[in-house]
Amino acid sequence: MSQTVSFATAQNNFCAVALGVEYNGLRYCGWQTQPDQPTVQDALELALKKFITKPVATICAGRTDAGVHGTGQVVSIAVDCVRSESSWVRGVNTFLPEDIAVRWAKVVPEDFSARFDALSRTYEYWICNDRVRSPVMAGRTGWVWRPCDEKIMHKEAQCLVGEHDFSSFRASECQAATPVRTIHSLRVRRFGRLIGIEIKANAFLQHMVRNIVGSLVYVGIGREKPGWLKNVLEARERAAAAPTFDPNGLYLVGVEYPAELGLPARGASPFFAID
Repeated sequence: MSQTVSFATAQNNFCAVALGVEYNGLRYCGWQTQPDQPTVQDALELALKKFITKPVATICAGRTDAGVHGTGQVVSIAVDCVRSESSWVRGVNTFLPEDIAVRWAKVVPEDFSARFDALSRTYEYWICNDRVRSPVMAGRTGWVWRPCDEKIMHKEAQCLVGEHDFSSFRASECQAATPVRTIHSLRVRRFGRLIGIEIKANAFLQHMVRNIVGSLVYVGIGREKPGWLKNVLEARERAAAAPTFDPNGLYLVGVEYPAELGLPARGASPFFAID
């Protein structure tokens, strides 16, 4: 498919490209453009404009919140010029700040949308579970000082797998048309003082991952008993769940697309090579 698309775009001087983007979200007010606020989208679009000397609009797979990071964000662009895939990586990175980078680029069909063509998205949340806060992990993980039982967290989390109404884990300002989502898998594992929570779903509601993490922590530290999370899910009320957890430990690590596009399914895990 890519050879056909490359030939066609070369003929009409039009190019549709998917970009894999990695970023540290600590100093940004999220992905999406906001008035008078630094955002990842603004930084990327400015770099693209400098690279091809004309404005470029971007569409992302997942609009991450302020302080949230990305290792597997996917962005689609449509431009009236043709560059090699390696040139998009090297050229755009020349103009990006040190906390944002294009990891890969691939020519895609003209109607490709990073958002609407995505089959699933995968997030990881990382918790530093230590009695004393870690200056090294500051801004890169959430922090829980009480001992946390990751095995209980994993077991309790399995009630969320499948298609459900996730109203209990939805931000009050969420504008999604429906609260129904399908979680394909949810894993909780420990690596020393780090606890990694991986969630793969067809799509997510606003703050859904952070609200799930907050509730899993309540179970992990023993504040709530086994079975509580299932009751929270069935309540379909935001007030039933725990408060929204810290954004700094959240990473968009992967976006899955139809295999024929040949796009990478995910970026790197921020701390370990997770299978």
